[in-house]
Order: sequence, then structure tokens, then C-alpha cells
Amino acid sequence: MASKLLMLTIFVFDLIAFGLAIAAERRRSTAKIKQDGEDDYSYCVYDSDIATGFGVGAFLFLMLSQIIIMVASRCFCCGKALRPGGSRACAVLLFIICWVAFFIAEVCLLAGSVRNAYHTKYRSSYLTSDKHLSCETLRKGVFAAGAAFIFFTSILSQFYYVTYAKARGGPMPYGGEAGVGMAAYK
Repeated sequence: MASKLLMLTIFVFDLIAFGLAIAAERRRSTAKIKQDGEDDYSYCVYDSDIATGFGVGAFLFLMLSQIIIMVASRCFCCGKALRPGGSRACAVLLFIICWVAFFIAEVCLLAGSVRNAYHTKYRSSYLTSDKHLSCETLRKGVFAAGAAFIFFTSILSQFYYVTYAKARGGPMPYGGEAGVGMAAYK
């Protein structure tokens, strides 16, 4: 039987990660081109960098959630074998898909956090007719994609754990003879 406390804990961690990813998307850094006091140079001024912290927080909560679910299910590599049947096949399939969705979510969150923290330090001068100044910022939707994959990972990991617990289930059926074994009579 699947542990309801474990499933609730995983749900709460995934919900926090999802909320932080959405908050990171809403609070991405934006930049404006400012000019110095003498109007000789222009440079980029970035606003709040809180989205990086939100993205890292979502990254850590999702990772903690995945670690807990894999420790609870022994990550398929330790412990006794699962009972053969549809539950085991479904658990294996959900295990693989869950890890793929987890990896994509983590890459989106980590890349978004790193890219959001990157601020260009370029200046352009009106006197030397430099190229037009470009203030680089994170594209829209990187943290939102991470949030979507957090949602998928959450659903898949919950189903994975339930099917794993069902496949682990009660005692293994006896595979030997049904009759009483006896030695040859001499």
C-alpha cells in the first residue's frame, strides 16, 4: 500500500516548486537603457533579480521531491523484486518517463536561473558611434516551461509511486509445485 503521508509530502514539495517557478516567470529581470549624466555613454540598468532565487528554490524543491520518491521506492535497483504483471510494467514505464520530465524541468529551471542572473556590462558611446546597445534578458516562457514540467513530474511521480507500491504489494506467489514433494520409494 502506498504511504499517504509520503504522497502528501511529495505533493506539497511539488506544489511549492510549481509556485516558485510561476513566481520566477512573473518576476524575470527586465532592462532599460540609461544614459550617463553627460549623455556621452549609454548602459543597461536591470531591475530586481529575485527570479533567480525563485528559480533556484523551485529547482531545489523539485530535486528534494524526486530524491524522496526514489528513496522510498528504492529507485528500482535495491530491495526485493517486484511481482510480475501489469503494475510492474506500468511502474517501469512511469519511472523512465518521470525521470525524463524531471530532467527537462531541472534543465529549464537551472538554465533560466543562470540566464536571468546574467547582466550585460556593455556601454556604448555617442562619440565613437558604437553599435546599438543591446540589454540581454531571459526569454519569456523558460520558467513557465519548467513549471509545466514540474506539473508533469508531480503527476508522473505520484502515479509511479502508487504503481510501484501495488507491484511491490503482498507476498510473492509460490512458483513451485502444488503437490507434496516425496522421495522415490525403494
